[in-house]
Amino acid sequence: MRRARRIFLTLAVLAAALLSWEFGVGFFKIPAFLLPPPSRILFRLYDGLAGGSLLEHTSVTLQEILVGYVLGCSIGIGLGVLISQFRLVEDLLYPYVIALNSVPKVATAPLVVIWFGYGFESKIVIASLVAFFPLLVNVILGLRSVERDQLALMRSLTASRWQTFRMVQLPNALPAIFAGLEVAIVLSVVGAIVGEFVGAKAGLGYFILFSNAIVDTPGMFAAFIILAVIGSILNQIVKAVGRRVVFWRKQDLVVSAS
Repeated sequence: MRRARRIFLTLAVLAAALLSWEFGVGFFKIPAFLLPPPSRILFRLYDGLAGGSLLEHTSVTLQEILVGYVLGCSIGIGLGVLISQFRLVEDLLYPYVIALNSVPKVATAPLVVIWFGYGFESKIVIASLVAFFPLLVNVILGLRSVERDQLALMRSLTASRWQTFRMVQLPNALPAIFAGLEVAIVLSVVGAIVGEFVGAKAGLGYFILFSNAIVDTPGMFAAFIILAVIGSILNQIVKAVGRRVVFWRKQDLVVSAS
């Protein structure tokens, strides 16, 4: 009942906001190129999806997001494990990782496009770069947050480094890792769009820029809606997987993610 009430309140607030927007635009006679009414945005969204143009751009952006996310998370988890387990790797690589993350990804995007071209590859690289660092930090913090008593117990049992990692450190770090995965999937959406803004031949970022050039404001809002839906769905998928995998610490995972 509590969940149903929450959903009802969310939908009620959304409906009230849309109705206020719809009638407010008409009442104040705001031009559509400045702020189109929701009805016109929804019609443009339906027209773009039914005509196939928005579907094509959505497909391109979704592929960039998913491939960039998988690549960035793979590197983030792998490097995070190495840094947390080996002091030499931390001393050699972590300062450079911090320095790289200090440079805004928007600033590096034009260089990435020059190196990898206007196609699929540059968007994947940018999306992976944006998703990489938050997950890396969560992996390192999670693996190093094991209580000393647990590590001492494993040493007393003559456990190997691999056994300690697999049986103690990794299970303890999983809530933090999945919290990082939730953040990374949303940032992958941002990274893919940033790459398309800098240079692209297709995708929702390209569609937004094209709509802006021809003053198709409803089209821009339609693309915003699709991006919001993509980000929300992907985030919920990662959360659902996290609840399944970290079933013994559901509450901790929720707190970490929030």
